Amino acid sequence: MRGGCCNRPVTRTRTASDTSSAERPVTAGVIVALGTVYLVWGSTYLAIKYIVGSLPPFLSMGARFLLAGAVLTAMIVVSRGRPAFRMTRRELVTAALCGLFLLVGGNGLVAVAEQDVDSSMAALLIAGTPLWVVLLRAVLRDRPSAATVAGLLVGLVGVAILLHPGVQGAAELGPLLLVCLSSFLWSCGTVLATRRPLPADPFVTTVVEMAAGGTAMVVLGSFGGEWGRLHLGGTESSAWIAFVYLVLVGSVLGYSAYVWLLARARLSLATTYAYVNPAVAVVLGALFLSEPLTVNVLAGGAVIIAAVAFVITAESRGRRSPLPTTRQGAMPVEPT
Repeated sequence: MRGGCCNRPVTRTRTASDTSSAERPVTAGVIVALGTVYLVWGSTYLAIKYIVGSLPPFLSMGARFLLAGAVLTAMIVVSRGRPAFRMTRRELVTAALCGLFLLVGGNGLVAVAEQDVDSSMAALLIAGTPLWVVLLRAVLRDRPSAATVAGLLVGLVGVAILLHPGVQGAAELGPLLLVCLSSFLWSCGTVLATRRPLPADPFVTTVVEMAAGGTAMVVLGSFGGEWGRLHLGGTESSAWIAFVYLVLVGSVLGYSAYVWLLARARLSLATTYAYVNPAVAVVLGALFLSEPLTVNVLAGGAVIIAAVAFVITAESRGRRSPLPTTRQGAMPVEPT
């Protein structure tokens, strides 16, 4: 369930996610957890679409993460006690900054864009997030392999196909570019988390990120006049159901399943959600919202997903993956 600002090399400690495939059999529990991550995180774009149809984007997403963070905090206190929240000031600051990039820049801007963009289109554009991570690492002098560069270029072609005039129908280019900006900011947060100290417990890291990101979104919504557009009595029941779903299922259950999966499955298997979730989002958008599946949408989406799969495979055979490990807070590599 991050954006770099320095060029110093990172000393990476071997983690449980690095163990060999022979030590990590695919059990029934792994299959269930993987399926949960696929379905839950693939459905969050649909839920966001329902929410922003009745509720202001920043206020609703801010409340989502503040409530989810409160639930995770209670879980941590009950299971490990308050000492689990001990951290240095640097770790606290890094986690808070990551929360701003990941949640405000990532999820918040996606919610704003989904007022005008189909959920399936948003998911497909967001699918290219690992490509941005690789590009940022290259800027920070962490040179990718030739195969990775090839995958990156192919992925950019897919993005260009999706942004081609007429592909999204009535939607203007502005909201589509906002989704791309969201993907880029999430990538910045991803790279940042690999280059700065974070709390040792990934759940604690996530609580800090949710608190910082959620608070910032409520502030942004307040300054943006969203309280004046908040009419709880006139909110559709589908929006409330989607909101509760995002808090308890999308944030708490989905993230818990992902952390559990990272500890028990190969990283290469656990992170396949990066190119499965967009496909799930496209299917759900078509089924529940009758979102159009044009040739360009399908072609552009297929190119992006294939490029991401290629880059992840190429990077996993090289120096390091563009995807997070438990050491890096275990936040997903794309907005959820």
